[in-house]
Amino acid sequence: MFLNLNHYKLDVYKSARELRSECYKILFQLPKCEKFNLTDQIRRASTSVVLNITEGCSRKSELERKRYFEIARGSVIELDSCFDIVMESNYAKLKI
Repeated sequence: MFLNLNHYKLDVYKSARELRSECYKILFQLPKCEKFNLTDQIRRASTSVVLNITEGCSRKSELERKRYFEIARGSVIELDSCFDIVMESNYAKLKI
């Protein structure tokens, strides 16, 4: 937030930051045995969503922007699979 950049105004950017925040809250419910597996994966994927939206917004080429947004979407899908595992393993109480 040091610069006044366009992505700060986007709803998708705000939603991505909220998603990351919610993911981090759930991480505290996961067992220590998942520290280097699910916990790390969720942390990286949720951060990737935010960062790829940010970087995509900085690209001048529409093709490049779309590529970064596709990567962000892929990370959201990855998170969905991670939370399927969390629920199947009864690691956390998630509201659907």
